[in-house]
Amino acid sequence: MTQGVRGIRGPTLRCGPGDTIDTSGAGPVTPTVRDRRRHARTALASAALVAALGLTACSTATPEQSGGASGQPGDASGSAAAGSTAAAQFGHVHGMGMDPAAGVVYVATHHGLFRSTGGALARVGDSGRDLMGFTVAGPGILLSSGHPGPGEQGPNPLGVIESRDAGETWTELGLGGSVDFHALEIGADAVYGYDATNGVLRASPDGGRNWETRGELVALDIAAAPSDPTRVLATVPGGVASSADGGRSFGAPTGPQLTNLSWANDGVVYGISLDGRLFASADRGASWQQTGAAPGGRPQALTAIADPGASTDLLIATSGGLYRSQDAGRSVVPLA
Repeated sequence: MTQGVRGIRGPTLRCGPGDTIDTSGAGPVTPTVRDRRRHARTALASAALVAALGLTACSTATPEQSGGASGQPGDASGSAAAGSTAAAQFGHVHGMGMDPAAGVVYVATHHGLFRSTGGALARVGDSGRDLMGFTVAGPGILLSSGHPGPGEQGPNPLGVIESRDAGETWTELGLGGSVDFHALEIGADAVYGYDATNGVLRASPDGGRNWETRGELVALDIAAAPSDPTRVLATVPGGVASSADGGRSFGAPTGPQLTNLSWANDGVVYGISLDGRLFASADRGASWQQTGAAPGGRPQALTAIADPGASTDLLIATSGGLYRSQDAGRSVVPLA
């Protein structure tokens, strides 16, 4: 699954320097000179990647500026269901997901979490925190990262947080104050996270409590194969980079320049380009075919969901709205 133009935030936003990580999950340790230098290199490379692709990773609008018809974010009166104006309500969409057991679509945004069960979107809980990396880990179980909302107490960045009640309440699993995951993916045998603070891929074999460092890279998004623990893809400058060793190393990029990726349970990988073209790969990213296009401008999120009817659903967020495709991207309609 893919969560947000989760790749890189510009240095003027709330992405401060992070500490080095205790991979046992105990938390931060004192950064060394080498760590500070690596973070500086990562920040510069991240900013360069964003500039090269012309991306704005999250809005600087306040909740009042980005509100719906009533002036509040997530107002459920019409525009959220219209697709073409939904994204403006949230400032920026960082991730989408679906709980297939409940039929609920979740939208993780710059101003909190929202959900839809087929109608207009409604806020989940009372927090306006900035949710970055986001994924549905199971029925009613959500994982995320990001930053506290206005007036909230707690570490910044949040590290890894978990909800076991469909987003109503959240618990910190670890890495608070140290890691801002801009992407979280459920793989075959681990949760994968792209640590944008430090420019590394991390993996957790126990649902997000303990993490080990894999490869260093500057990426916009990642995708992990749902049935092959060795395969991870990343969107990087020049195309899509592939790993055959669980993200410890990546080959040279190939294929189209994509911003977001998502690996469906049937083995097909989906991607979206800067101009909204939708692509699919049936050979683990070795080749890509365009399947369709999404309206609304710059992409913000892409998530593939295995449908019980054997077709593949795609959830798509662009700067102009929220959309869904139930035919692998060939046709796209506003998210109702």
